[in-house]
Amino acid sequence: MSYSFLDFLCLLGSVAMFLYGMKVMSEGLQKAAGDRLRGILSAMTRNRFTGMLTGILITALIQSSSASTVMVVSFVNAGLMTLGQSMAVIFGANVGTTFTAWIIALFGFKVDTSMFVLPLIACSVPLLFMKAGRKKSIGEFLIGFSFMFMGLDMISDYVPDLQSNPEMFAFLEHYASMGFGSVLLFLLVGIILTAIIQSSAATFAIVLIMCTKGWISFDLACAVVLGSNIGTTITPLLASMSGNVAAKRTAMGHLLFNTFGIVWTLIVFYPFVRLNVDITKWFGQGNPDEIYTFVNQLEINDPQLYNSLFDGSLPTGHPVLAKVGAMQFSVSFGLSMFHTVFNLVNVSLMIWLTGLYVKIVEKLVPAKHKEDEEFQLKFISGGLMSASELNIAQAEKEMVVYAQRVQRMIGMAQNIVHTKDGGEFTKQFSRLEKYEEISDRMEIEIANYLNRCSEGRLSNEGKHRIAAMLRIDSEIESIADCCYGVAKILIRRQESHVDFNEEIYRNIDTMFISVEAAMTNMILLLRDFESAEESDIITSYNYEREINNLRNQLRTANVENINEHHYEYQAGIYYMDIIGSLEKIGDYIINVVDEVKGQFRKTAP
Repeated sequence: MSYSFLDFLCLLGSVAMFLYGMKVMSEGLQKAAGDRLRGILSAMTRNRFTGMLTGILITALIQSSSASTVMVVSFVNAGLMTLGQSMAVIFGANVGTTFTAWIIALFGFKVDTSMFVLPLIACSVPLLFMKAGRKKSIGEFLIGFSFMFMGLDMISDYVPDLQSNPEMFAFLEHYASMGFGSVLLFLLVGIILTAIIQSSAATFAIVLIMCTKGWISFDLACAVVLGSNIGTTITPLLASMSGNVAAKRTAMGHLLFNTFGIVWTLIVFYPFVRLNVDITKWFGQGNPDEIYTFVNQLEINDPQLYNSLFDGSLPTGHPVLAKVGAMQFSVSFGLSMFHTVFNLVNVSLMIWLTGLYVKIVEKLVPAKHKEDEEFQLKFISGGLMSASELNIAQAEKEMVVYAQRVQRMIGMAQNIVHTKDGGEFTKQFSRLEKYEEISDRMEIEIANYLNRCSEGRLSNEGKHRIAAMLRIDSEIESIADCCYGVAKILIRRQESHVDFNEEIYRNIDTMFISVEAAMTNMILLLRDFESAEESDIITSYNYEREINNLRNQLRTANVENINEHHYEYQAGIYYMDIIGSLEKIGDYIINVVDEVKGQFRKTAP
């Protein structure tokens, strides 16, 4: 039977369905329990062992070590865990990814997927039309689960029959008989294949099918699975390229972990494969090596029976069909065992070297100068978009940094009020102007990031949170504009050759103190959106009233002071403009507090 281009497209479509199913399943779970996952990550990484267990749990749930590792990179970026903690989570993620292999091994060949996939989809689709967002997410999870197994079943149908293509088979046979050289070659195949399709689970599924049909030996299948461990690091590496130093270091740590593990495994490759064969036998699942010899001998001794075996024409109760089925499960069990034992041994060795990994990646990815970092977002980047629901945490942390940077502008504005020297004033004004430009760029970049998050598959709660954060982003930028506005008022005052007296300076300082206190309290609320204290919110409203009352008092006093000739009328105009700008800052601050109160604060039960 020839293998046509249409068959190749069908194979690509099967792999695409498999990957799409995993994506939908992952996103459905994230939307159904995204906040819980974030809580687990932030709470269970206090030491290397709980971090490792967290990595195992998260990866087993979302069915993708690449997605969970990108997630870890995001949380390091967001400051929710240290580099050392992230290493432990990544170590655990490599063990968690074996869960998918076991699902494929235990169900992919023993159970007729059509028996449960279509009924499962039938039960899941009504959930998509439910009003409750969580039920919709559960429906997406179940549909993704079904698609994953439908794709797996179709991959089995459309993988090219190498035995029917002598030239291709001869080519593979030539490179499969080079001893350890073949191991290295198929290791490279695993790296490239996984890097291209961005999923070690999909690679595992393809190799599992090829091996169980007798096209490659068990040893070479293990080599491909081994290579997939490096190929899966490509996703977080690509994601971290536009991230900060912490993101790059975390992704590099993932690559080093898998690389070092493969190095020691290659040194003891054949004994290690034999160990997994013995473990498979010990569990009573047969010898995974046997199918390769059996199928090839069957082709030589009984070609007709061989063709009937693979074209599906053998009757259900045929003894050869039953024997091959048992051998297929033995291979799937053996490969899953190889993948699991490799990662368990690797983690057992490397978990004690977490500190060394941190030092190595710090050397390989040195920190940039602080001056360079000043112009970059600290926690978010365009590349970290694999889990939109969870990436909101990055934007929350970045918003705090944004507010802290704008708060420094309040201090700069107060300093420039008291700067009388022309050269120093110009220097201070240029610095404040530079910060205002940075503020504008940060607002745009944070807004773009949030908009990109909103384009992903989000729960209704996630969409509301992003909408509120966009409004907060705009309010913080308005605070920066007011600070810059104070400096521009002072420029006009200088050009008019108007001076302030000590009473004006004292009153402006009083207003600055109140605004600074309100800003500090606002940042306190932004640090933990979802558990803002009622007392802190009340404090913010008290500051707002204090700022408004002070503005009113100073405005009334200003008229009297001008009438009593305490200072010139023009000085009073500039003085009141500054007070008005500072009062506007108070308004913008309370707008942020309103968003925190309305969108993020946990309500009492």
